Amino acid sequence: MDPRAELERTKDRSRALIKAVNAPMKAFGQLGAAVKAAEAISVKEKEYVAIGIAVVQGCDDCVGYHADLLQKLGCTREEFCDVLAMAIQMGGGPVVMNAGRALEIWDGLAA
Repeated sequence: MDPRAELERTKDRSRALIKAVNAPMKAFGQLGAAVKAAEAISVKEKEYVAIGIAVVQGCDDCVGYHADLLQKLGCTREEFCDVLAMAIQMGGGPVVMNAGRALEIWDGLAA
């Protein structure tokens, strides 16, 4: 698995979806912008929440997308692993498997 290539495939699928169902995807994008504009916590902290949810839900595409954003926001591997640990604590055994894949994606994107 090449996490960078998978991330590009995810972005391509999203672009195709934007063309196919433009109004709902535009509204979804506006929701994301509004959430990130709120200032009670930082965008980086919001991305920690997003990556935790992605790991618990087992969505590798979401993990790749949010891990890439976190790396661009200056998140360290140690911080990422702290989020994985919290996801494991909240999600139990099945999340251990998802967290292992998430770390593999993180490391692949960081390479």
